[in-house]
Formats: sequence, C-alpha cells, structure tokens
Amino acid sequence: MKIRAAVLEQFGQPLVVQDVDLAPPKAGEVLVKLKACGVCHTDLYTASGADPSGYCDCVLGHEGAGIVEEVGAGVRSVKPGDHVVTLFSAECGECLHCKSGKTNLCLAVREQQGLGLLPDGTSRLSRASGELRHFMGTSTFAEYTVMPEVSLAKVNPEADFDAICLLACGATTGIAAALWKAEVEQGSTVAVFGAGMVGLGAVAGAKLRGAEKIMVFDPSEQRREMSRQFGATHVFCGGENAVQEVLDETDGFGADYTFEATGLVDVMGQAVEAARMGWGLATMLGVAGKGEQMKITPRFLITGRRVQGASFGGARGRTHVPQLVDMYLKGDLDLDGFISHRLTLDEVNKGFDLMHQQDGIRSVIQFD
Repeated sequence: MKIRAAVLEQFGQPLVVQDVDLAPPKAGEVLVKLKACGVCHTDLYTASGADPSGYCDCVLGHEGAGIVEEVGAGVRSVKPGDHVVTLFSAECGECLHCKSGKTNLCLAVREQQGLGLLPDGTSRLSRASGELRHFMGTSTFAEYTVMPEVSLAKVNPEADFDAICLLACGATTGIAAALWKAEVEQGSTVAVFGAGMVGLGAVAGAKLRGAEKIMVFDPSEQRREMSRQFGATHVFCGGENAVQEVLDETDGFGADYTFEATGLVDVMGQAVEAARMGWGLATMLGVAGKGEQMKITPRFLITGRRVQGASFGGARGRTHVPQLVDMYLKGDLDLDGFISHRLTLDEVNKGFDLMHQQDGIRSVIQFD
C-alpha cells in the first residue's frame, strides 16, 4: 500500500515527507493505522547524526498510538479495531530477560531491530529507489506502520490518542523510572535534573509515590514553573550550584532519589553527588552524545550511593503502558499537560525546530 511518511535521507538535513510503499504484515506482525505521534528528542538525536547506532535511509518516529488494521498469521494478543501504543522496547514474555524479572530489555526482536529491520531480517518499507529501514522497530512518522505483535501495548479505547502516544517513550521513561525502577518511597526527598518530557515524568511519578520534597533543576524558567503543576515543590536554575542547593534542602545529606534527564555527562555527575550518603539512588535517564563518558568520584560509591540506568524507565511495555493509560483515564496522570503543539505530518521538521528552541515540552503529530 502507498502511505505518506517522513524519511531521513541524510544526517543533519530535514526529513523529507513523501509517498512510500508499505508491505502487508507477515506472521507475528501487525498493521497499525497511526492516529498520533510525539516528536521525541531521540528522533532529533538520530536525525542529527549524533547517534552512533543511527542509520538512513529510514522512516523515523517511535512515539505512536493508533488502531490495529490487520494482523498476520499467529497474532493472538491484538485484533483489528484494537487501540495500541507502539513500543520500541518489546515484551515477549518468553525470552531469558523477560522471564528473569530483572530487566525490561527483551531479547526477542532486539538484534534485527538494531539493524532497522523486522524480526525476520527484512523491511516492509520501500520506494522506487530501494528499501527503507524501520526506525527503532516502529517508524511512526507515517500514516501506517507494520510492527511485531510483541512491540504493541493494547490499551483502553477511551483514551485520547494525542495523550497516550507520549507513553510510547518520553512520558513512560520518566514516570516508570520513579514508580517501578527507583521505587520512590513515600515521604522521601527527590531531585530531578532536567524538566523536559522525561524529567517532568519523573516528577509526576515521584508525586504518585508520595515523595515529600521534589526538587527540579532546569535553566528554563518556563519549564521550572511548569514542573510545579506535575508535583515539584522546589525549583532551581541548576548549574554549578545545583549539588549545594540539594544539600541545603536536605540538611546536608543529599536526596534519597535523584533522576538525571538531560543527557549531559556533567549533570549525570551532579545527580550522583547529590544523592544521599548511605543509600541515595541516582537514576540515569538521559542519552549522552557519541563517545562521551560520565565521571564518578569513587568515594561517592564507597559511602553508599548507588547508580543505575533505565531504558524506557525500566517499564515492561505491554504490562505497564496499559496501567499508565488507566491512571490517565482516572485523572492520576496529566498527560495532556505535556502537549505544547499539535502538528501535521508535513510539519514534522517544525517539531524539531521547536525542540531546538525549547518551545514547550512535546509536539504531537496528528493523523486524520
């Protein structure tokens, strides 16, 4: 079938919205009609050429939500008409990692997905000049996409697509990190470095867990003030004094939980240093640039601070995303508050421009 899609043809250049061909789903695959898609920093990161694992030509986009149109042989968990959120992090439930209960990093489609292909090692996307690759196994900057069944979360059909598409990456990364990865405790102190989508999600998750003091650090006054509506109790500009400001607010001990959501290695170091001596847990959520390394002073670890990373916030997509959708429908999560701009597919590059300008939190592409 012919579809409209945004193609990354050259790193550092605007995406090209054009007609491409999409083949039908094979066994274990699903055709999804996209209804909404967030424009995420990861898309921009790859398009810029900074991502060491990036590739082109491919159809970008991964924060999607839509309706199942067709299923391939053997698909059992979804059927035509179901509402789904796309998952760059699959959950097969059968691989060693899924069965371990120790990680959300499913192995089922990981190898081929990293090459821009579907699990059988081929692509469903093409155009006259040749094959196109899939981005993060999703390619949601398009009217339709074909994905593995294990990479789709079936959700409550009452939820608004504009809001729940954000759970495909950014919002879930922050919220799940606080809820299920760090398991923030009631009455605890939390410091969040960065008030973009991921950082604000961590704030919202910490509030849901009952944190008493939630400190947010971001140079943008607009974002600092916005963080208050998601649960921040104290806001700061950040910078060189950030660690001291955390200490000042915690009687000199540091925060029980810190979350880094900037991708800046210097800030990652601050998140470790600002964690409480004895048991503070620092969770890294941002993606650093190619070749960059974070530095940790060993005595911070010797004196009890812990450090962990969290891809997708540690969420198991098919298990946790439907739960987050239900929280949204109950009014416990303000996903609508994350949406700053609504765009058409032809305006996808404007979404990148708004991100560069730090204009708002998230732009959402709407499909007819």
